[in-house]
Amino acid sequence: MFPASTRNAEQLGYYQESSVEGKRYEWQLSNGHTWMPIANDHVIETHYCQPGAKGITINFSNQQKVFIDFDQLETLPAGLKVQRLSFLLQGQTEDVGWYFRDDQLWREYGSQISGSLSSSISSLDVEHQFSQNRQGAFSFTVGSTGYTLDFSTMTQTNCNTGLQRKVRRRPKFTSNTESFYSSSGLPSASSSQLTDGGYKWEFMGEEGQWTEYKAHLCSFDSGAIEKQYQMNPRGQLRFKVRTYSYTLDFSSMSQVNERIGTRRAVRRTVADGSQQSSSLGSQPRWQFQDVGGIWKDYSEASSISSQNIELQYQQNPSGSMVFYTKNFSYQLDFSAMTQMNLSTTTTRSVRRLNQ
Repeated sequence: MFPASTRNAEQLGYYQESSVEGKRYEWQLSNGHTWMPIANDHVIETHYCQPGAKGITINFSNQQKVFIDFDQLETLPAGLKVQRLSFLLQGQTEDVGWYFRDDQLWREYGSQISGSLSSSISSLDVEHQFSQNRQGAFSFTVGSTGYTLDFSTMTQTNCNTGLQRKVRRRPKFTSNTESFYSSSGLPSASSSQLTDGGYKWEFMGEEGQWTEYKAHLCSFDSGAIEKQYQMNPRGQLRFKVRTYSYTLDFSSMSQVNERIGTRRAVRRTVADGSQQSSSLGSQPRWQFQDVGGIWKDYSEASSISSQNIELQYQQNPSGSMVFYTKNFSYQLDFSAMTQMNLSTTTTRSVRRLNQ
């Protein structure tokens, strides 16, 4: 569950007009008269796509705080209405995940839990049943145990013991601009150079330092994460560290604490030692213009390196990408050579230097 925190990334406003063209979704608020699109609604979408997220608090007009309940799609205070629109081309369907809450985590139907049997149904199967009758129910099995999934109450019931568990339906996260860091030209799962142990997975730690995932600290190390990534480069991986549960989202290359909602940047680098060299050799250097007009290198301290940016730039020199730091998300626009803070809209100049 994500508590209604006051983190900067969640303090959103709204704007009056929005173009639907090219968008996959849109979040809107209404005061009873007019539906108004919410600015920076990708932040809401990112939280909504996490099955453990109960809701999010945003800023409305005059700094009024509004809590959006994701389960009921209602607001507190109750004077406003909220809706999420999904824009699909003819013949398209939205990629949806169905999840149940076990004793520790939200689990997707069809996922294999270590030491446990996977269910006989997948998210796709549940979504098909749901599309047939949104107030209905159907039965399935896990091993020899039968279960009933009731859409009207969004609960799963063990037919032998009567134990009930909560169920949630959430879309799989997709950027409205397809420019997130995870799609920045890093090798895909079909790349011939990809090997189980060929990549290192790290998250941005408290002091702005990249920290590698280690099996003795969490339930997955770089090798195990890489195997999951190869199976589904746009999927998710859930794991525990002591009493906390986390979701590693490959689409947004970020890690979320499911209890408190803290988000950290994640990166995937070649684990052949080349990253430890003192320079990038002949590769271009990327810099942003900081306060006072000082040019600063993108580096590990800013959660993304010149090498990562160059990979995305080579993929699409006129495109853009999004990356995360500890508190903010940014959009780097190659055609305008600018970096924009997606929460504050602060924009800085960017440059590419040939070495």
